[in-house]
Amino acid sequence: MPRIERTAEIKWEGNLARGQGLISAGSSGAFTGLPYSNATRIGQPDGKTSPEELLAAAHGGCFATSLAGELTTLGVPPEWLELSCRIVMDEVEGQGHQIVASQLTVRASVPGAGREMFAEAVAKGDDGCPFSALLKRAGADVEVDAELVGG
Repeated sequence: MPRIERTAEIKWEGNLARGQGLISAGSSGAFTGLPYSNATRIGQPDGKTSPEELLAAAHGGCFATSLAGELTTLGVPPEWLELSCRIVMDEVEGQGHQIVASQLTVRASVPGAGREMFAEAVAKGDDGCPFSALLKRAGADVEVDAELVGG
């Protein structure tokens, strides 16, 4: 796989308590001006995103492509995958707030795949997902709850 580089553009105005910012995709232009603030980051989102929500989207998206690749390699490409990802940030003694966990929930329709084959693909998908690897190296727990439906 070639080297991959992507960018994002962030603009922030004001102090931490009352300031706010905008996040835009720099490389693709897929999204522009997503609002965020510290108040909505730690409280109710009120229609604004957060770095943690974007990390959840990134980890879930990365895992989905990794799992699809593993299933395809095993000769049973998925009919569909549905994922949700919850990023957990908590106070870590002496380190402040840290990302401590990423919890993936996966539902998949994979015609021709048995439970064992699916479990093998999920494990390999996690091992092959660069975001899973990054989070684990940083000391976060990565949990995958995967369910094979249909098929």
